[in-house]
Amino acid sequence: MKRHTIEPRPHWQRTVEEQGCVYPLTRYPDGSLRPYWDESAYYSFTLPEVEALEEVVEELHGMCLAAAAHIVDNDRFAELGITDPRLAALVAESWRRRAELPSVYARFDLRYDGDGPAKMLEYNADTPTSLVEAASPQWFWMEDRFPGADQWNSLHERLVDAWKRQARLLPPGPLHFVHSEGDEIGEDLMTVAYLRETAEQAGITTEALSVEQIGWDRLSGRFVDDRLRFVRSCFKLYPWEWLVTDEFGPHVLDTLDNGGGTGTTCWIEPAWKMLLSNKALLAILWELYPGHPNLLAAYLDGPRELADEGGYVAKPLLGREGAGVTLHEPGAAPVVRDEPCCYQELAPLPDFDGNRVVLGAWVVENESAGLGIRESSGPVTDEYARFLPHVIL
Repeated sequence: MKRHTIEPRPHWQRTVEEQGCVYPLTRYPDGSLRPYWDESAYYSFTLPEVEALEEVVEELHGMCLAAAAHIVDNDRFAELGITDPRLAALVAESWRRRAELPSVYARFDLRYDGDGPAKMLEYNADTPTSLVEAASPQWFWMEDRFPGADQWNSLHERLVDAWKRQARLLPPGPLHFVHSEGDEIGEDLMTVAYLRETAEQAGITTEALSVEQIGWDRLSGRFVDDRLRFVRSCFKLYPWEWLVTDEFGPHVLDTLDNGGGTGTTCWIEPAWKMLLSNKALLAILWELYPGHPNLLAAYLDGPRELADEGGYVAKPLLGREGAGVTLHEPGAAPVVRDEPCCYQELAPLPDFDGNRVVLGAWVVENESAGLGIRESSGPVTDEYARFLPHVIL
């Protein structure tokens, strides 16, 4: 794994916008606009390196599924903050019927610098973003700059194939694709639009909708779209923890289709993904696989020995884009926060010429499918991180 600087292509901003990345710039607190899509540098990997990382990703995915089974079988929902018995029961039912429920994609965040094993930082298995830039503009950048080269990127083909295989699990009627109108930069909108495109290429009839336009028909007791048609299946880029606590949360639970014809709305990703998108998963994985070379030590009751031995990171169980993450160097007095957190071994992100890098490794269904790389100036990957392309040399 190496970082290389390179001259950006002429008119790069217009090019990537036409390829779906309509948010190539990020506005900083001082009002300045700086590249989010950053092709002033790129990363290179060897083929054996990528093949080894693919194996790691698929092994980690299998371990996460085993951890989800453990949570359900041992009724450990409260450790994930799922304290409503009804919600816990529905998530458990969703897990047990997962073969009947469509589930498409997820993204691991990994620490890796080309020297030593990759380490799992977290698993974004419910509403992962940065998909568009990983699947499309990154591929076309490679074709422009390194024609004939290769890339860890089979996202588009695998997504279309996944929809083809899972179309039989969808109820009759169009598959609605929804995003939130609160998305100001267009990332959620374009992620949903891209996934909708892959579903249509698989032969599925779709409709676009914002989550704010979903209505509730009191007479039928069903969700409806802006044309008063029943929403029988819905892909949502809207986290489950928000969905179940919104005003219509009780209706979501009342009508949840967990397979077997027991409900009226099938949500994608399914409810069992709540088990994998929660940082408590990191501690349960460490409990089940202590010392695994691709895991970092993690606990829920406090930092334990990490406070002295190597430092730790405190992560809210449902935090996003680095929000609420705090870093604690070894030797400092341990801090146990009031809010539920996961206390994970401190593994500083690799530093390439002052840039802190994290690998976003994609999973489609149960297989490794691609890579997206983000860089940040600070130790936490936050909303100001930059996306950089990569190539296999």
